[in-house]
Amino acid sequence: MPPFQPDPTGVEPPASLESPLDRAAAELGPGGNLAPEKEAEAYRRRMERRQEVQRQRVGERNLEKGLVLVFTGDGKGKTTAALGLVLRTLGHGEQVAVVQFIKGGWQPGEAKALALFGESLHWHALGEGFTWETKDRDRDRELVQRAWERSCTYLADAERRLVVLDEVNVALKLGYLELDQVLEGLRLRPPLTHVALTGRGAPPGLLEQADLVTEMRLVRHPFREQGVKAQAGIEF
Repeated sequence: MPPFQPDPTGVEPPASLESPLDRAAAELGPGGNLAPEKEAEAYRRRMERRQEVQRQRVGERNLEKGLVLVFTGDGKGKTTAALGLVLRTLGHGEQVAVVQFIKGGWQPGEAKALALFGESLHWHALGEGFTWETKDRDRDRELVQRAWERSCTYLADAERRLVVLDEVNVALKLGYLELDQVLEGLRLRPPLTHVALTGRGAPPGLLEQADLVTEMRLVRHPFREQGVKAQAGIEF
């Protein structure tokens, strides 16, 4: 029996993708107050069955591959999610590269903190700010193409376990990069290299090629609703 490992999704799969073990897990449920048993012993037996099903589910899923992870949507947290992967990967002793498109007018707190990892992390902020700050489409396009060239060197480097292309989705949306360019770069990477692409407005063609897509949905924002300015530690 394989050792217990967490389910990396935390959610049940769509019915069309369910295996018998998936269905058994859904029927047993996550426990807590959602379980129908009132007595502790009955609840313990349910959770023992759930644990065994989970062991089997994890045991039959043993594929390892480099993933394409897209964080998009109008809500906050896209870059933050990708940088969580950066920290996790560095914590396992692997090498990481971060290439920031568009951004570049300031040094974010993450770059300062992660500098402690030295050569394990290569960080490049290759933009000059938002379009309304630069006011120069040709210059923006040139910088994006330079950023993409740098990205391709990391995507082809088997030593880099994770490559983050921050705000590349915005560069695609603005027409500064072609989708075919990006898809070709993703296809050329080594088998175990993960790549995270962030920014709102990720195109459908990219979403179709991704292994994981998370869309951040804007529900409430202090800048819009309360006039709260960008603050250190929250926005940068």
